[in-house]
Amino acid sequence: MASRRGVAVTPEDIPVLPRGVRCGDDRVRGLRVLLGPERVLMLDQIGDAVLRRVNGTDTIRTISEDLARTFCAPRAQVEADVIEYLADLAEKRMVERANG
Repeated sequence: MASRRGVAVTPEDIPVLPRGVRCGDDRVRGLRVLLGPERVLMLDQIGDAVLRRVNGTDTIRTISEDLARTFCAPRAQVEADVIEYLADLAEKRMVERANG
């Protein structure tokens, strides 16, 4: 479990983008972005891959397993990285838990 300033994230959590937050394309820069109220975060390839799998029904464990298969990477390491990334976004109020 990752905890950042009181935001605990576990493999069983179901991440969801909160109301007012969405992924989009910045056509000027040719990048994917995460858009929120008064905030824009540029996504790298990995961040985009994670957020494309955030659908409000899959757990972090399921997302991590899919990423590990897609990128031929160790599931445990991918899961740790996904948890850390989503905990950081949760701290910024750009991701919430659908299950709590």
